[in-house]
Amino acid sequence: MNVGIALIVTAVLIALPWAGIASANMYSAFGIYIPYAAVLLFIFGILYRVVLWARSPVPFRITTTSGQQRSLPWIKFANLESPANAFGVIGRMLLEVLFFRSLFRNTKAEKHNGPMLAYGSSKWLWFGAMAFHWSFLIIFIRHLRFFTEPVPAFIPLAQNLDGIFQIGVPVLYISDILIVAALSYLFIRRICAPTVRYISLAADYFPLMLIFAIASTGILMRYFTKVDIIAAKKLAISLTTFHPAIPKEGIGVIFYIHLFLVSALFAYFPFSKLAHMAGIFLSPTRNLANNSRAKRHVNPWNYPVKVHTYNEWEDEFRDRLKSAGYTLERE
Repeated sequence: MNVGIALIVTAVLIALPWAGIASANMYSAFGIYIPYAAVLLFIFGILYRVVLWARSPVPFRITTTSGQQRSLPWIKFANLESPANAFGVIGRMLLEVLFFRSLFRNTKAEKHNGPMLAYGSSKWLWFGAMAFHWSFLIIFIRHLRFFTEPVPAFIPLAQNLDGIFQIGVPVLYISDILIVAALSYLFIRRICAPTVRYISLAADYFPLMLIFAIASTGILMRYFTKVDIIAAKKLAISLTTFHPAIPKEGIGVIFYIHLFLVSALFAYFPFSKLAHMAGIFLSPTRNLANNSRAKRHVNPWNYPVKVHTYNEWEDEFRDRLKSAGYTLERE
């Protein structure tokens, strides 16, 4: 049921620009207004969520540690597992953001005859996630050539490395193959694994289908139905410079479908689980040093409480303590 809902929504998103361009010539709507609205929604939506997360008070160190905390000088501590300073936190964050370190060490549990619960490696999930995210990043960098003039040097470098094998004409990019394979794996895993399927909602399937549709239309334009690259870049540059102009020819309906799907992804991004891209940097279990032994952390919203100190207690029960034979700190 959840898969069907996600599939129907994705199909509707594909049909809207198809119908709008083919029958109503709504070039300005799908080429100018909707992309602008989607980008604005993305920017302000992400800013709103980041500000909301940043304003959440974190009075104590909520660190996830699987290593020795820094304590006595002769005890070796794990600076990446349990960082004691900002440099350790930066190292842990870089490994987490760039290489998904916690996912790499993830394990899966399986029930065998007996019954026995066995734990094993879950490296395929890590590999699929790495392939998807890095391919998405490289594709994003490659597309920056449409929005910049002159093109920065790092963009052709990434493009040349991506197409290093020089297979066919046009060049077959490695990231195009990897992102389709990774999306297929993540979707099949969500369908076939009973435990994952049980907790999956339409909101989990929809981003996979939407990104798959974006990748498919992009591959279709590059390798099968040709699109005028010059006209596409003119449109992109005009949008970037806030002087939008729709090219009269050279761009077919498939381009507007691709652009509309990208706009839908931008608009959907801040209100979905995809916002973890920004949230990972504000996670208190990742961005805080585990220095609770070295520094006292006081809850800022603790209300004043009347306390009964030891000296007051000793004065209150002094006579009884003396008669019972206790040694008092203050005579």
